[in-house]
Amino acid sequence: MLKRTSLFAAHQLLGGRLVEFGGWEMPVQYTSITEEHLAVRQAAGLFDIAHMGEFSVTGPGATAFLNHTLTNNVNRLDAGQGQYTLLCNERGGVVDDLYAYRLAADDYLLIVNASRIEADWDWLQGQVDLCPAHDGFQLSDRSEETGAVAVQGPRVAAFINQAVPGGSISGTMVPHVTDLKKNQIGGFVFQGIPIYIGRTGYTGEDGFELVVPATVTEAVWNALLAAGRPFGLKPAGLGARDTLRTEMCYPLYGHELDEETTPIEAGLGHFVALDKGDFVGRATLAEQKAGGVRQRCVAFRMTDKSAPPRPHYPIWSTGATAAAIGEVTSGTQSPSLGAGVGMGYVPADLARPGTEIAVEIRGRRAPAVIVAKPIYRPPAPTVAAKVS
Repeated sequence: MLKRTSLFAAHQLLGGRLVEFGGWEMPVQYTSITEEHLAVRQAAGLFDIAHMGEFSVTGPGATAFLNHTLTNNVNRLDAGQGQYTLLCNERGGVVDDLYAYRLAADDYLLIVNASRIEADWDWLQGQVDLCPAHDGFQLSDRSEETGAVAVQGPRVAAFINQAVPGGSISGTMVPHVTDLKKNQIGGFVFQGIPIYIGRTGYTGEDGFELVVPATVTEAVWNALLAAGRPFGLKPAGLGARDTLRTEMCYPLYGHELDEETTPIEAGLGHFVALDKGDFVGRATLAEQKAGGVRQRCVAFRMTDKSAPPRPHYPIWSTGATAAAIGEVTSGTQSPSLGAGVGMGYVPADLARPGTEIAVEIRGRRAPAVIVAKPIYRPPAPTVAAKVS
């Protein structure tokens, strides 16, 4: 039986078309994927992300444990900051990609993928006794008691203070939600209840993710809808979330990432802190960073009219010696660019931007070209740069 978030009734009321996603019944769209996508690029969109998992790691050994298990360096975070990071196995393969927030000196919040909650929890539990600080922290799964929504787009800053008025009470201390900078998180009060708000997202646009008690998720959702509608806010489903993240070349677990693929192959070496000391998977990742990899995840854009590329479509080299060289991991029609775009793995020596390739679509090889990431570049943000 599929799981449902606390916003299931709200999705039905708004006419959302519900589909299975990672064991959850979630809205894929309300009106159309293109309309919702463009709303996020031009105004604002509201997403249910309550299906995602939330773990807390607290205590004086929390930092040591996370630096043992994650690829990035949480010591770089001040209280009230977050960073993108990955869990890797001993071979360097990706167990999951996630966001880690440092709420206070010895208090961390991890936001993990919905389809990986159980796998992540089991993997982290298995690492507890292997960490030198194993008796100095507590690992807790807060997923069942926690909800979350994301509000994304260039006009979000015009209305979010109306939905959540007042300053922060913990984390990054600011007088208003909109005073948070990119990748900062603060504790705020919504209708008398403490919540967390981080200035992060999965769309490439400015925006915020609100992590709240599950019991108030619907109230937060409705408050954001009411405040944002005069500014063009629309509820958005998984379809727009996928087209938005594909344009930005943000990976999706099970597509660009899995336990047989490393962050270096995926082009995520910036989030691997080899200088912090030993951590799970470091030996393989250090070897790949120094000596190179066999394959790389590339972005591409179709150069002729064709049906959109889709996952698992073969990627071919071109010319007289054309051969199948890889496959599409993510592919779609880009509403922002009006062209087919996607990502996929190809041999490292063919991964240079400008390389001509072909994508086999319905038995026909359609021309495409490898491009630099991201495929789509939003206008320059007005908030501070990402914490590495």
